[in-house]
Parts: sequence; C-alpha cells; structure tokens
Amino acid sequence: MPVAPVFANKTPENLSATFLDEFNLFNWDEIQERIARTTPEQVANALKHPRPGLEAFMAFMSPAAASFLEPMAVKAQRMTRQRFGKTIRLFAPLYLSNKCQNICTYCGFSLGNKLPRKTLSAREIEAEARVLKASGFEQVLLVTGEAANEVNTDYFVRALQQLKSHFAQISLEVQPLGQKAYESLVEAGAYGITVYQETYHRPTYQQYHLKGRKTNFDFRLGTAERACRAGVRKIGIGVLLGLQNWRVDSFMTMAHLKFLRRHYWQTSYSLSFPRLRPAEGALVAPFPVTDKELLQLILAYRLVDPDLDISLSTRETPSYRDHLISLGITTMSAGSRTNPGGYSAAKDSLEQFEISDERTVAEICQMIRDAGYDPVFKDWDLSLAGVTGGNI
Repeated sequence: MPVAPVFANKTPENLSATFLDEFNLFNWDEIQERIARTTPEQVANALKHPRPGLEAFMAFMSPAAASFLEPMAVKAQRMTRQRFGKTIRLFAPLYLSNKCQNICTYCGFSLGNKLPRKTLSAREIEAEARVLKASGFEQVLLVTGEAANEVNTDYFVRALQQLKSHFAQISLEVQPLGQKAYESLVEAGAYGITVYQETYHRPTYQQYHLKGRKTNFDFRLGTAERACRAGVRKIGIGVLLGLQNWRVDSFMTMAHLKFLRRHYWQTSYSLSFPRLRPAEGALVAPFPVTDKELLQLILAYRLVDPDLDISLSTRETPSYRDHLISLGITTMSAGSRTNPGGYSAAKDSLEQFEISDERTVAEICQMIRDAGYDPVFKDWDLSLAGVTGGNI
C-alpha cells in the first residue's frame, strides 16, 4: 500500500511548511477508496510493523480490520500501560459562555437557536471554580461559543488570571485566535488549546458552517500551528464524528497530527472523539458512528501514536466509558456540565449538547479504581513550566 498516490506523487518529507499546503495535496475520494479496498493481509502486516505510520493507520481503520479488533486491543492495551501506567487523568469542562456569532447547524450554541444566552462574570466564574475545586479537580477546560465582541482574548486573559490560583492546569476550547493572542494566553497561565476542525471535508464544512468567522476553513486549519508557535504546551485536535465519513476524516486528523509532531515536537498532543449528540435546534448525525467503529478508531490511534493522550467525554454512555478504560483511553471528563454556571447553579436549558454519563466525580473515581486503575487529578504544575513537555 504505497503512500505516494495519497500525496499526489509526493512524500511527507518534501511537502511545504504548513499543514494547509500538505492538506491540499490529499484526494478525499482516493483515500476513501484505498481504505475500503484494504485486505485482511494488509491489516495483519500493519499489526506486525514496529513503527506503523499513515499506511498502517488506513489499514487499522478499514472495514477489513473489524475482524482484528481483539489483537488490536491486546496490543493497544499493552502500549498504553507501557507509556501511561494504569492511570486515568480526570478533568472538567468549565463553560464560560454560550454566546456565539456563528451559525453551525449541528450545535446547540448556534446563533439561530432561540435560547437564553449567558457569559459568566468574575463572581460567577469564582463560584464555578470553588465547586470544581471542592470535587478534587486540578485540570479544567474553559469552553465558550465564538462571540469575539464579548468573549475575546481580554476576557480569556482575565479568566486565566483568576483561575490559575485554583487549578494546576488550564486549557481552552474557544474560537481560533492569532499567534499574538495565544502568546497572551500562555503568559496568563494557559497550558493547552483544543480546536476541532469538525470535518476536513471542505464541501461538508461549508454546508454546516453558514455564518460567522467559523466559515473560514483555512484559518481554523492553521490554529494548532499558531498555538504551537506561541508556546502552548499541549494541543488537542479532532473532528466531530458523524458529519462525514469517519474513516477519511480520521485519516486527515492523523495526517494533521503527524505534521504537528514533525514540526513542533516539543509540544504534547491530545485527541478526543466527540460523536454528534442531540442538542437544541441541531441535526441528527448524517454519518453515524457505531460503538464498535469508535472502539476500532481509538485502537487505531493508539497503535500508531503510543504517546497520544486520548480522551473520552461524558457524551458517551456510562457502560461504554467503563468498557474502554483499559483499551487506550488516558483521560476522561467527569461530572460534566455543558451550560454556563452549570456547576454552581441549577441545571437549565443553556447546554451545547446532551451528556450521557451523569455520574458524580466520586462515582467515576470508584469505577476507575474498580477497573484496577488510579484516577489522577494532577500531573503538572505551572512551577514546572521549564520542564520540556510539562508532563511528569
């Protein structure tokens, strides 16, 4: 399965300096066809490869690999334990605002949805922080809609300055920003940036992103690179599974990840697997991903990238999350609320999407221990900023 046709007779080593340049060489339909025609023999050979790459990743994601899930799982479990031990890191999303100027037809925060909008004040942020801290959390992910007139770099800096005395590790999942803005966030205490491309299929992206700055596919695609250049220590990427063919979208994600690792090797990387979930005013997944297919995808990522931090959110059911504890997952959210003020105030209808795992933090910790793993709330501190990669 030579890699050259995928890169239009070029190889990754001689591609241009940005991922956009590399991305523009891919042919979506050709990749989809090559994945579909993968043979069982190619999957077996990929499992034997000492350093599997994009070719092996295509094989692991292929329909032919569905009958190899057991040996894939055994190898993925062994690799995960070698790199991460029997630990599961826990974090909580902290939603600061559901205001958004974009129209994205799959999202509960979309501008066209008639729901109450809220941006947390400093006092409300403090109340949320105290609840999360009391639950044991040291890692939080700040989440907002994209409303640059109000929820912007200045707002993020103030929130970071307020929260860094509460938490050891703060990441953000907000609108794509410029390099200078990311430098300001790092200076204020940001550890990581998460940005989902949603889908790498341009026509589909344009179909679902109808208004606002998020319509700019190329600017979003370059977000991780700008954040890396700004000194962000950890980058999370991924797609919204269900918008397009999950196999091709995931191939593009892996290609993106490999590009980032080649060019920004000092940065650490994470990946999550959000499946399109019900939300107010949003659509049903046009390309649904089954539980078995999601497991196959998680195993494929682990087999090709042993150091990748792989996260599974409360979008997934309790039983499914329990089952995947030992199969490549390294990070989980717990006790999540997806509405601004959701931890310190009554649950209301301001959610971005519905969650499936509503267990308490204590219940999640007990489940992890029952599986023979240790729940970890803290593995990094700002005082270690001079340590390469920041992880201990």
